[in-house]
Amino acid sequence: MISTDHNTPASHGVWGPLAGNDLLILTGEEVTTRNGHYLALGLEPGEWIDWRYRARDKGFEKEAQRIHASGGIVVPAHPYCPYVACRWKFGYDDADAVEVWTGPWTVDDESSVNTWDSMLAHSARTGGRWLPAMGNSDAHSFPQVIGFPHNVVNATSLSRDALLDGIRNGRNWIAESADVSVDFTVTSGGKSATVGDRLNVAADAPVTVTAKIAGVPNGVVRFITDEGQTQQVTLPAGGQGTSTWLTTPQLAAYVRVEVRHPKTRRHLGQRYRDGNEPPARPHGSVDQPDFPRRQLTGPVREALPVPLPAGTPSPRKSPVGWIVPILRPPTGETCLP
Repeated sequence: MISTDHNTPASHGVWGPLAGNDLLILTGEEVTTRNGHYLALGLEPGEWIDWRYRARDKGFEKEAQRIHASGGIVVPAHPYCPYVACRWKFGYDDADAVEVWTGPWTVDDESSVNTWDSMLAHSARTGGRWLPAMGNSDAHSFPQVIGFPHNVVNATSLSRDALLDGIRNGRNWIAESADVSVDFTVTSGGKSATVGDRLNVAADAPVTVTAKIAGVPNGVVRFITDEGQTQQVTLPAGGQGTSTWLTTPQLAAYVRVEVRHPKTRRHLGQRYRDGNEPPARPHGSVDQPDFPRRQLTGPVREALPVPLPAGTPSPRKSPVGWIVPILRPPTGETCLP
């Protein structure tokens, strides 16, 4: 768990007695600037990050350098939040990841995921770095739920450095709750890769993409690449199933997987942040997937990009369970974010 109060480290000192062998509590700050919020994660206890600047100033770059120098990471938060001074306007050059899912799923999160997916495609085209994604509960008070959503991080240990390193390198995926599990792998010629990995095989090598899902009754599983959605499968009522897709690096530069709740006649899970709901849409819309009204709504989990060999096909649209990009490196190997 990471504590990130707005513009203050005042609560850092209260967490010590609550930590234990099975609970690691990191300190941080939600830096509330005049042109967007960002998370400074993994700060030293008591460390304060200045928030008094706009996008036209140089303050963000300066503070990002301070955070990185102390071993922390910078994560723009809820980039499309419609509130005053909440929308992100500083760009992503100094970011280590981006928050694409914040609390209960809304249309803001849908926009964040679509923007993130476009950035993955840009990285595949230019050979540049790809930006990992995060999901955070942003819980301030009751009845908001801490850990809805949360990040599942493949880390070498339960420690500050190991967890931050896992997020920084995209070895994490986003989960609606602990009831959901996603096992995402890509294999070819005896080689395999998973979330955040890169698969190095020939451009025309057959690649098998597999997602094993549990805990999402009647859920919809989508494979998404730089070309858009390539496959959609509905899970049985038991919520457990395996989805497989065959491709090559020539067809997909990255692959990610999304698992969503079944569609309904309205976007019942996509509430605007003012509490209103968007207008009704036709049942079964593929371009604008609906979310059912449940205690927990929105994408179930996210598998971050796993680069595939150059030329592998890409996914098309939204998230549910989640996204694993396969970035295409300049040398032609395949990547699986």
